[in-house]
Amino acid sequence: MTEDAPLRYDRLDYTPFPKSVTLARRRAHRLLTDWGHPELAPDTALLVSELGGNAVLHGCLRDRLFRVELALTERAVRVSVSDPRGELLPRARNAASDEMFGRGLLIVGAVADRWGVTELTVGKLVWCELDVVRGVGEATNQMATQATYQATNKQEPHPAPVTDPATPSAPTPNRRRRPAARWAS
Repeated sequence: MTEDAPLRYDRLDYTPFPKSVTLARRRAHRLLTDWGHPELAPDTALLVSELGGNAVLHGCLRDRLFRVELALTERAVRVSVSDPRGELLPRARNAASDEMFGRGLLIVGAVADRWGVTELTVGKLVWCELDVVRGVGEATNQMATQATYQATNKQEPHPAPVTDPATPSAPTPNRRRRPAARWAS
């Protein structure tokens, strides 16, 4: 990590369940936005999700928690995830196209500016960093990608049905409405 003192720091322990990864990802996104770096929030959330998912799948033991730490310095955001299984050190691998898992560290390597593993007395710590100041071309490209994503995924409101005021409207049957779907993200 860059040797700057942290300007902001957060640490929280989670139970080793998949729902905890979702909670950690949402927390990371919110914290980076609150810390004044909303442009880094999506990438930080993705990194927390990948490293947290690996901790839940490969690094946790029964009744042992995993820890997510975020540190913001002047130069970088550091994401650290520690778990109790030090004998299983992560390594990037090429997953077959029909495999469901195996791409997490490839994603971390593609998104983060740096990443690594530190062996602890008990367990291990997997860390990665995003530089706070990114190249002008990269920032412009990221903004263009985000604008394209928002434009292609924008939902247009449904137009109101056109009715003729001269024709009386037929009574609508009393139908039960379905509850809105709640998507976990």
